[in-house]
Amino acid sequence: MRLHYVYPYPHVDDIVPLMAEGRVLPYLDVPLQHSHPDVLRRMKRPASGEKNLERIQRWRDMCPELVIRSTFIAGFPGETEAEFEHLLDFMRAARIDRVGCFAYSPVEGATANNLPGMLPPELREERRARFMAVAEQVSADKLRERVGAIMQVLVDSAPALGRRGGVGRSYADAPEIDGTVQLLPPEKASKTLKVGEFTRARIVGTQGHDLVALPV
Repeated sequence: MRLHYVYPYPHVDDIVPLMAEGRVLPYLDVPLQHSHPDVLRRMKRPASGEKNLERIQRWRDMCPELVIRSTFIAGFPGETEAEFEHLLDFMRAARIDRVGCFAYSPVEGATANNLPGMLPPELREERRARFMAVAEQVSADKLRERVGAIMQVLVDSAPALGRRGGVGRSYADAPEIDGTVQLLPPEKASKTLKVGEFTRARIVGTQGHDLVALPV
């Protein structure tokens, strides 16, 4: 079981120990949206930004293997440069594993359309790109930290006989939205990769948003 769209309420603290015990996958998709309390207030978000760093650290203390995915909005109406820089600093400090970011876009009927300080579309997009540059660097650094580790990988695809490698996913990779594990040909000639089954693999490198692994 992998949890998606979980608001960062205190009751999540009761779920993380289950992840540490192996009863739930240590993966949380938490749509934080922003870090600055004033922006979150304008968004009418229920969580307070200043507590999220502390909360994330507490989760990781309870479950060091925890992988966090989140989404953010850049260029929300009224967002100042200082508030945006706060978001970049938060991303560097929180080191969130998987991140998506959207440039704010007016939605018909949304109350945010009436907020003062609507930013030009080109500034919203520029901030989205700046945020993603930071987020992708964080993600790449965290992937490199896995090199040398042995991970359990679910095989999603493999050539005939499964002896020429394949593609799979670890617990950290939600289907279709996260990266994959590129599986090299197994070291042992007798080992085959079968779609839908698990294999243990040693992480030997990274490739963009993906891991490269050798089945063992």
